[in-house]
Amino acid sequence: MYDVYRIREDFPVLREVVYLDSAATSQKPVQVAEAVQEYFTRYCGNYGRGAHRLSRRTTEKYEDARETVAGFFGINPRCTVFTRNTTESINMVALGLDWKKGDHVITTVVEHHSNLLPWIRLQEKGVEVTVVDSDMHGIVTAEAIEKAITDKTRLIAVTHVSNFFGAAQDIKAVARIAKKHGIMLLIDAAQSAGEIPLNLDEIGCDFAAMPGHKGLLGPQGTGILYVREPERLQPVFVGGGTVQKVTTGSFTFDEIPSRFEYGTPNIPGIIGLGRGVEYVKAMGVENIEAHVNRLARECARRLAEIPQVELYGPDNRVSLTSFNVENINPHDVAMILDETKKICVRSGQHCAQTALARLCIAGSVRASFACYSTMEEVDLLARSVEAIAKSFS
Repeated sequence: MYDVYRIREDFPVLREVVYLDSAATSQKPVQVAEAVQEYFTRYCGNYGRGAHRLSRRTTEKYEDARETVAGFFGINPRCTVFTRNTTESINMVALGLDWKKGDHVITTVVEHHSNLLPWIRLQEKGVEVTVVDSDMHGIVTAEAIEKAITDKTRLIAVTHVSNFFGAAQDIKAVARIAKKHGIMLLIDAAQSAGEIPLNLDEIGCDFAAMPGHKGLLGPQGTGILYVREPERLQPVFVGGGTVQKVTTGSFTFDEIPSRFEYGTPNIPGIIGLGRGVEYVKAMGVENIEAHVNRLARECARRLAEIPQVELYGPDNRVSLTSFNVENINPHDVAMILDETKKICVRSGQHCAQTALARLCIAGSVRASFACYSTMEEVDLLARSVEAIAKSFS
């Protein structure tokens, strides 16, 4: 197990605030900032577009990051596409597959909007969409997903960890079902990448979408799309960097994965992402998983002791705790925590309106944890929420 107090020295902002919003975006270690700064000050060039030394070094560092990320998830670098975020990754799949009228997609009620809206929009093309329900704790069983399968089902799109409930779905069981029925599987790993061990090749999914800026500790504006069989996916965007030959009437695509990475990419972001993944790997994802889950479950236990607090999610929650305080708007709770104790939490709908509607609530407060969070911060949050609840009771 790593020393959390030692690694906090690599996150200077933690000296200023109690940061409990890592499910929205993580703080970055100085090593990531230094990698980005080195690019700008030592070898800033464009990727894959030049023979001079700066361009060559930039391309080398960018591809080093791809190798690092691919190795971390147990996948082929050729199947590793860099994107801007999870949302773009999922849309690239939704828009890049050849859909036919009557095709069927299965997703779930607990999805982030980014893994729900792209599939709903396919209904405009005649694709049918089934949204599978969850239990009251945000768990969607593999059996419920299997019951929704028809002879027209082409894809199952499911989140690994709900960003509202903190519920982890049994993606290995879902993968077995998808394989049995010959159906493609997309996993939204936005809340699990970097905090739960993921070997995507062993899981057997066809696609996985991940952000660079959460558990992987990379900069914002970075994302990853894993495509097990890249040939079956058409690039959504075309232009510079995606083609080999162009005439006035035609073009041929570049090799994979370049054909999917249009225009000038977020070079400093991807280089920073590679360094973030190295940082996570050094700590050990299993250690991070144990740490953040212990904090989330202790947080839930402490908050459950407050009579005015309503908790959401399962007992074996993963990395986050969502809750409300009786008779207080969640935004007010968040503002009071910030103004009185410098505690940063998320409040609102969490881009998961269908999940909240499952419980007939309009919003919640969410405390989420990362590799650098501490039990002392959990204690401060619990005591602060209790004080707020008592003052409004």
